[in-house]
Amino acid sequence: MSDWQPTASLEAIKARAELLSTVRAFFAARNVLEVDTPQLARYGVSDPHIQCIPVPGYGYLQSSPEYHMKRLLAAGSGPIYQICKAYRHGEAGGRHNPEFTMLEWYRPGFELNDLIQECLTLFADLFTDVRSQTYRFRDLFHDVTGLEPLTAEDPALIAHAESCGAPKGLNKTAAVDYLMATQIEAALPAEQLSVVTDFPGWAAALAQTGEDRDGAIVARRFEIYYRGLELANGYQELTDVTEQQQRFEKDNALRREQDMNTMEEDAYLLAAMASSLPECSGVAIGVERLLMAGQRLNNIDQAIMFPFNRA
Repeated sequence: MSDWQPTASLEAIKARAELLSTVRAFFAARNVLEVDTPQLARYGVSDPHIQCIPVPGYGYLQSSPEYHMKRLLAAGSGPIYQICKAYRHGEAGGRHNPEFTMLEWYRPGFELNDLIQECLTLFADLFTDVRSQTYRFRDLFHDVTGLEPLTAEDPALIAHAESCGAPKGLNKTAAVDYLMATQIEAALPAEQLSVVTDFPGWAAALAQTGEDRDGAIVARRFEIYYRGLELANGYQELTDVTEQQQRFEKDNALRREQDMNTMEEDAYLLAAMASSLPECSGVAIGVERLLMAGQRLNNIDQAIMFPFNRA
């Protein structure tokens, strides 16, 4: 029986330790405080794209430290970061493990472009001599598909997604999401850091929204890709408690439509936002994906010592 052994090589294990050391030195030099929040808590996220793992009698394993970190920000913590375990039900495969390591940080007073530049500065410490290029979502989508994702007719977008292998019955937003995941991401140059900004407004999650230069409603959000991997997902964070409550309600309506369990609104987060959540930007990064990109690993199991099937 050999499945007691780790799936990550000793070289990868050492590279992981070096990566975490580099990250901690990066934030120490910038006076960003390291924090530690619960991995098991009463509330889980409502986002229909993320399924929390319930722990009966206790709540949920956390899919991200976001809610707790925002409570710290509201309490006056200043800039903070965290390296922690996160958990998501049903996420397994070459790039996913139900338990993974997340790096997340928040910068009060930062605009989104400030945070993008800070991400690229960190990546310059992790990846040698890699150039970056920034794209607007709608421009990139049009360049790859020939369709305008925000204004094209629904049937045209759905038909194009189906021609690329999407299942029947998708709506417009699902078709755009499918094409982004299967066509647009694949078209990005592997050996550059590709920053994608101005996602469609419907993809805001917990980001603010606003009008782009063409007057369309977009999410104040970015993602960064490298070597075929989505590494970073950042927001100009939503601070309006009324809007936050409306998004919880909208998420649960979508969950009911899709026959998912609804999620109780996080009353602690809402109270913190109503009190004093400062204007800020924040970003989440998968540590295993950083290691995969830096070490050119093909499977997340090579970046984790004991993935779920050996844990």
